[in-house]
Amino acid sequence: MLAPEHNSHSLFRAMDMWNHIRRIIQFYDDEEDNESVLIFATLLEEQNFYQKRRCRDSILQGETYVMEILNGHRERCNENFRMYPEVFRTLCSTLKGIGLKDSKFLTVYEQVAIFLLTLSHNQRNRVVAERFQHSTETISRHFHAVLHVVCQLGTHIIAPPDFFVIPNKIRESSRFFPYFKNCVGAIDGTHIPATLPASTQLPFHGRKGYTTQNVMVVCDFDMRFTYVLAGWEGSANDSRILKECIENEAMNFPAPPAGKYYLVDSGYVNKPGYLAPFRGHTYHFQEYRRTRQPRGREEVFNHRHSSLRNIIERCFGLLKMRFAILRAMPPYKFSTQVLIVMACCTLHNFIRNQHQSDDLFYSNNPPQSDGEDDEIVEHVPSAQLREMEQLRNTIADRIWNSL
Repeated sequence: MLAPEHNSHSLFRAMDMWNHIRRIIQFYDDEEDNESVLIFATLLEEQNFYQKRRCRDSILQGETYVMEILNGHRERCNENFRMYPEVFRTLCSTLKGIGLKDSKFLTVYEQVAIFLLTLSHNQRNRVVAERFQHSTETISRHFHAVLHVVCQLGTHIIAPPDFFVIPNKIRESSRFFPYFKNCVGAIDGTHIPATLPASTQLPFHGRKGYTTQNVMVVCDFDMRFTYVLAGWEGSANDSRILKECIENEAMNFPAPPAGKYYLVDSGYVNKPGYLAPFRGHTYHFQEYRRTRQPRGREEVFNHRHSSLRNIIERCFGLLKMRFAILRAMPPYKFSTQVLIVMACCTLHNFIRNQHQSDDLFYSNNPPQSDGEDDEIVEHVPSAQLREMEQLRNTIADRIWNSL
């Protein structure tokens, strides 16, 4: 007898199947063949109507798994979700406060765990579905729900720096103070792999040899992102992206006030508000470390400049180390890929705010540059170029004379 929950629907399906099998039997005259078909029909019926099973039938259901991780050894949470249990709980509480809610079958804890496991280990939907014992549709729906709430959180915690306070990293170091006392942060771009349809790939092919989105980031000297702009094509020039940000008020770029400036590499123009190194001289910090000590006024300036601006390279390295999805982006819609970058930067800031002693912020892994600096394509009035050239020469002279 069929189980009660299958009653009418399953009965009709069984009748249809048997009618189909009878039609098959009519094609067989041999009794042995008829017997084979009947055996096959019996097995098929038992499989489809008498022994139905759930696909996700693990004893360790999603919520049980999450609570086991949170209440177990602290490192288990850090390894799985890339943050410690107290930070995880605070994140869930914060996201609840801005609109994330328990669903009928999933708590906020489980939703956030699904999201973090996907970002941290670049797991596909089917793997996450098996881990949490839900359908792939449920996993995808809740992933996108948390993604949008986290990006909403980003509008609050990715905030401009305090332009009128000298950063501790500069004030407390004789190598940087008072030479760079008016510096408020660093700017650079990084390339994140992008997955796109063949018809739209061409603009996203840059010097990396594969499709990427160029992400421009501003950070302070406490390793917090203060501005993030994602979604530009991989072929876009860093200087062009910055120029667009400055000129387009809708982008809300935190331009420095008069007398203050960001550090930029030689791929940007040395203009008011943006201090670049001397071109044509050794610059990158790693080059000095591998070969020799800086020589001459320009190289000494470049070495100090690179040592201070190195903070943004460390931020990029840490971000990609913590969130594996940024190293090989899955084939989401491109708009979703952009939001994923924003969400990872938001989580980076959240962890920095909640857990200053997180081990990754003090990792000994050297930061990796994205490659050669771009050629400058921006035209700047000569008066502005002379103004920043004079400031750079003044700082270089003061550093050189202090040695």
